[in-house]
Amino acid sequence: MKYIDLRSDTVTLPTKQMRDAMYNAQVGDDVYGEDPSINHLEEMAAEMMGKEAALFVTSGTQGNQICIMAHTQPGDEIILEEKSHIITYEVGGVGRLAGVQTKLICGKHGIMDPSDIEAAIREDDIHLPKTSLICLENTHNRAGGTVIPMDVLTRTYEVAKKHNIPVHMDGARIFNAATYLKVPAKEIAQYADSVMFCLSKGLCAPVGSLIVGSKDFIARARKYRKMLGGGMRQAGFLAAAGIVALETMTSRLAEDHENARLLAQGLSDIPGITIDMETVQTNIVICDISGLKMTASEFAARLYEKGIRVNGGNSPIVRFVTHYWITREDVEIAVDALKSLF
Repeated sequence: MKYIDLRSDTVTLPTKQMRDAMYNAQVGDDVYGEDPSINHLEEMAAEMMGKEAALFVTSGTQGNQICIMAHTQPGDEIILEEKSHIITYEVGGVGRLAGVQTKLICGKHGIMDPSDIEAAIREDDIHLPKTSLICLENTHNRAGGTVIPMDVLTRTYEVAKKHNIPVHMDGARIFNAATYLKVPAKEIAQYADSVMFCLSKGLCAPVGSLIVGSKDFIARARKYRKMLGGGMRQAGFLAAAGIVALETMTSRLAEDHENARLLAQGLSDIPGITIDMETVQTNIVICDISGLKMTASEFAARLYEKGIRVNGGNSPIVRFVTHYWITREDVEIAVDALKSLF
């Protein structure tokens, strides 16, 4: 049976063009700075984000953790949205690796109000930790792929600069945000001092993420990458796929967004399934199946029998994610299957 896999955009497979590029890649030792494919990818990433330099890392989680370590000192405090990836899905790394504590803010659809951020900044007091970093997530995974509006980014960055605090952006899906806002990614990245973005989600590369920032920042980050075991040798085989991803995949993401909207509309017609359509902005659909009187795991098992894959769990919340390998026809088949079940 061919399965329609809506679990995540991390399940995407590299395209033939990527596989060919990997086979023919020019490589060298990247720890020595001698891999031409890595160097080219990093130059491309820096230019696309409007930053001085970039660094290839193994994953988005590694990229976020490296950036936090490079921005902070142990004992500092960082500000995060309460359902952000960094605090939810990175195994407590900020405490274990960077040695920092977190100040969590409840955002609306994952978006923190700049006034709440400013109120959370610690005073200069001997009893208090130093607020040393503000972290944003754009798009916001658990909120349903929501995008931070440009005016909110502007005001957040103004608050940060007023208090001399750097901003890090978990931009794993920043190109989805750029597609939604109809702006180049660098227009978003200008409101952060460091940005991490993934190659291996909607861009279809098999492995890797990039972090971008100033030359000095990336020099510090490179040291922490080595500390965390991320220094790779002939990594150009991976970079070759990333180069193709940046050249061919960033401009087609609107198709995934359209499919997500179509899927959300179909799901919302099913009694017992609730979707906040305001959050369906990019390629993620979050639905509440409380009305079906079952858990996400039970729901996922029923769908699996129909050839559809989603992640389960004990809660009534289910996430669907569209991507390159999901067509409009796949979405229509999935909706019809769901309607036949419920």
